[in-house]
Amino acid sequence: MTVTVRAATRNDLAALGAVFADAFFDDPVFTWMFPDDNSRIRRSARFFEAEARHHMLALGGTEIVERDGRVGGAAMWAPPDRWRAPVGATLRMLPQLLWALGRNVDVGRSVDSALESAHPAEPHWYLSTIGTASHARGAGCGTALLKSRLDRIDSEHAPAYLESSKESNVPYYERFGFTVTREIHVPGGGPTLWAMWRDPR
Repeated sequence: MTVTVRAATRNDLAALGAVFADAFFDDPVFTWMFPDDNSRIRRSARFFEAEARHHMLALGGTEIVERDGRVGGAAMWAPPDRWRAPVGATLRMLPQLLWALGRNVDVGRSVDSALESAHPAEPHWYLSTIGTASHARGAGCGTALLKSRLDRIDSEHAPAYLESSKESNVPYYERFGFTVTREIHVPGGGPTLWAMWRDPR
């Protein structure tokens, strides 16, 4: 079984959206934003694809992991000071986001606002999203993705930041040097996320 990591391209957008939709199907944030089990995969795939197409892919930190030639996971990183989408990118992705969220636009906005308010000011690499498809779990795809980018981050002696949307995943990220700095509570009865910071190496 061979696991390889490579840079994502525009040809990977559909696969990337599908992998993230699968990976986050039971995620507390995405079950809150997309409460209908029957449409969550379709809507969240469109959500992730829009973010990748109009913002993250151009930043050069989006990677795909393949397991025996099949996409098994993906990660989207933003380099220092570029985690916030520019106005133009936001406007371009807006139609897809509105379609994806439907009547839950305000829910999506409250999640975005909570994460933005808690975001550290110090320049850092930001792990926006990482996920492994259900068919590839336990095969080392997530570890390969994290190691690929963290090796580069360490070569730059830069810090890194992420939000874990599951408390059960916190120990996993701690193995890679991240530590919890605070809890982020999404208003309106939303889920809790764990802000995690990794000092430069």
